[in-house]
Amino acid sequence: MAPSASQRREIYERAGGCCEYCRRSVDVRLANFEIDHIVSLKYCGDESSDNLCLSCAPCNRHKGPEVAAIDPLTDLASRLFNPRQQNWDEHFLINLDASLAGKTPEGRATVSTLRMNEASRVEQRYGERLLGNYPCQSNP
Repeated sequence: MAPSASQRREIYERAGGCCEYCRRSVDVRLANFEIDHIVSLKYCGDESSDNLCLSCAPCNRHKGPEVAAIDPLTDLASRLFNPRQQNWDEHFLINLDASLAGKTPEGRATVSTLRMNEASRVEQRYGERLLGNYPCQSNP
């Protein structure tokens, strides 16, 4: 079941037009944005707004139904970042070259699983940063 029009508006407004994973802006027309189930239906997630977030297509595609992954630093399982329950700045750092670093197991597992540092994605963020369009500033 797809989110209703009012639910989609709520999610876009709550996210401030930002991908809630990599902080790209919906205003950058080169990226398609989608509604992501934070906890997928496969893992008993629901259709409530509390389980939905705004995601750029690459983040959503790489995340798929996953809710956990291996932290590449510790080789231990970790939950992925949950934008409804966690603060982005506590889990991620934007490097000068626009690559992203995870500060926590959740952040590292998310950066790795969502392939946030693929060369083309970093180059796109870097270009957006030079134009003053990255990182997108979401609503608190």
